[in-house]
Amino acid sequence: MLELLAPAGSMDALRAAVQNGANAVYLGCGTFNARQSAKNFTTQTLTEAVKYCHIRGVKVHLTLNTLVSDRESKELIDLIRHAAFCGVDAFIVQDLGVVELCRQIAPHVALHGSTQMTIHNLDGVRLCAAMGMSRVVLSRELSREEIRYICANSPIEIEVFGHGALCMCYSGQCYMSAMIGGRSGNRGRCAQPCRQSYGYAHWEDKYPLSLKDNCLIHYLQELTDMGVASLKLEGRMKKPEYVATVTATYRKALDEGVVTKGMEQALMTAFNRQGFTDGYYTGNVDKKMFGVRKETKDDPAWIKAARQSYETGESALVNISFQARVTPAGSRLTVTDPEGRSCSVEGPTPEVARNVELTGQAIADRVSKTGGTPYRCVEVKTHVEPGLTLSAAAINAMRRDVLNQLTAIRARHDSKPLGRPQKLKDYLGSGGMPGLTVQVTTREQITNQLMALETAMLYVPVHILLADPKLTRQLVRRGKVAAVLPRIVHDDELTRLRLGLNDLYTQGVRDVLVGNLGLLIAARQAGFTIHGDFGLNIYNSRSLSVCHDLELASACLSFEMTMPQIRDLSKAVPSEIIVYGRLPLMVVEHCLIRNRTGQCTCHLGNLKLTDKTGAEFPIIKDGDSCRSVLLNGKKLYWLDRQEDLSKLGLWAVRLCLTTENAQETDKVIADFIQGTPMDPGNCTRGLYLRGLD
Repeated sequence: MLELLAPAGSMDALRAAVQNGANAVYLGCGTFNARQSAKNFTTQTLTEAVKYCHIRGVKVHLTLNTLVSDRESKELIDLIRHAAFCGVDAFIVQDLGVVELCRQIAPHVALHGSTQMTIHNLDGVRLCAAMGMSRVVLSRELSREEIRYICANSPIEIEVFGHGALCMCYSGQCYMSAMIGGRSGNRGRCAQPCRQSYGYAHWEDKYPLSLKDNCLIHYLQELTDMGVASLKLEGRMKKPEYVATVTATYRKALDEGVVTKGMEQALMTAFNRQGFTDGYYTGNVDKKMFGVRKETKDDPAWIKAARQSYETGESALVNISFQARVTPAGSRLTVTDPEGRSCSVEGPTPEVARNVELTGQAIADRVSKTGGTPYRCVEVKTHVEPGLTLSAAAINAMRRDVLNQLTAIRARHDSKPLGRPQKLKDYLGSGGMPGLTVQVTTREQITNQLMALETAMLYVPVHILLADPKLTRQLVRRGKVAAVLPRIVHDDELTRLRLGLNDLYTQGVRDVLVGNLGLLIAARQAGFTIHGDFGLNIYNSRSLSVCHDLELASACLSFEMTMPQIRDLSKAVPSEIIVYGRLPLMVVEHCLIRNRTGQCTCHLGNLKLTDKTGAEFPIIKDGDSCRSVLLNGKKLYWLDRQEDLSKLGLWAVRLCLTTENAQETDKVIADFIQGTPMDPGNCTRGLYLRGLD
């Protein structure tokens, strides 16, 4: 059966989800979740929420899907322990360090890889399985064919987003809100800059980054048939009435197998952005997927009906069976739930019937009246000896008592022993001035001056190396060259990449830079030494420890960290940070230029989005694909602060070249050598100094 997983941003929303047919809910507690602006739950209300759900046969998945700093680890450990003690059914995780903590503290609680992990191919799923996860939430950009392929070959469960808001960027890879406003999506505080207006070259009142909400209600049977385990409804930031309507509509569609115009209209009424889209699922990735929210007053009739669904009464959610026995020696009523748990109550001794004797049917009629409770009576077995009678009040009291007992039993869970997190070794990292790494984006940037520069590593996109064997041989002779793999590689692209990696290996390339878990297997099988890129979102010491376990040769730390945080990390693997360049803010499945003009001309360069403040965001291609990468307009600049960089224990600092031409590349190198002061008009210190809000 396809699990219907509904959002619960508050206790009211949780009740709305449960009373309208959710099989499971997902919710956040405290600050370690990707929707910190939702009401969320406290440790006390989390306990209440789990009991409420478990009584009604609904599972609870706790979102721990943000990056966590070292200083926050104690608070996180306490939350994991409390949640496991409460009986949550699963943790939804992003941070590799959080994955390890959950496994060490509460190995009996299921681990689900969040969509924030950017898992979008089968190898990524397999790696998550090897790390102890029992489910992965796939990236929302996958088509039905890609989902079907992954489900058919996955060793663990697959969860798919079925309805709700679509981020423009691949989840987990968006740094736009953090860089322009200090509110990190990876830390649960996204300010949604994708919903703002932008123009191409100059500002226009257009919305090229605002996608319509996803809606897969017409494909539920198809998703079930392909083996999807869970259908997730987005909406922890939305009101309980929205949760009630969307959950009820999808529940009805799943149960009845049809979608009516009325159901479609209910979804539109609850929330829409100029309609809905199924573009990713159907493979129609185009500008028809875009829309904005038009604010209108909520329909009072809709609000009233939605609230009534969860504020008044109880939906019968749990099937139960009764066994009643009435003999001259006494009366007894037993109830059994779907999990086989039973409890019984003893009733009064029956009297001898003077007029009408008690029958099994009469008892069945009484005990099956379970209205106002979460229970639905599906069977009553009776044994009533003749000539006896028992009052209706006595039978009703037995029913109430036995159901109260059952509720108490269902609210309890078996406490399992919790572990202690392993203490991390303290790795001081490298001493003194870090080495220099340089990452190029174009062939033009590989200048003679760059070739002559002493570097700890030169990162070159894999498609450039494959297209120019002569250059590749030169770089191999020069030494210390790594192929940069795209962050996004779907399964239908992975075969070609594997062949390319084998080709490069025969040419002498031995290192690769990888920014997604889904590429580690292919790179390792091809024999390469693997360096972790910023896309892995390494934010704490425990994540670096996991990188060590994954046998990474180095790791690029998150550029959302501060200098003190970087300095204080236990560096289990050699670590580097980016100190120069236009930082990548988004990687998107769309070609932003084709969406504008109808044809792709992103190879021509000099393309950008402009917001209403005049800030510019250059657009480049993601490798040789037609996916777009949106860059920050201002360049990160630390070339004049090398003494500060020497105190961080880093293996290397990286110059990231994106839109620079050959002459600008040589100037960047010269500026690094000379320690040229920063131009505050064109450059920024990034988040290394100011940190996140």
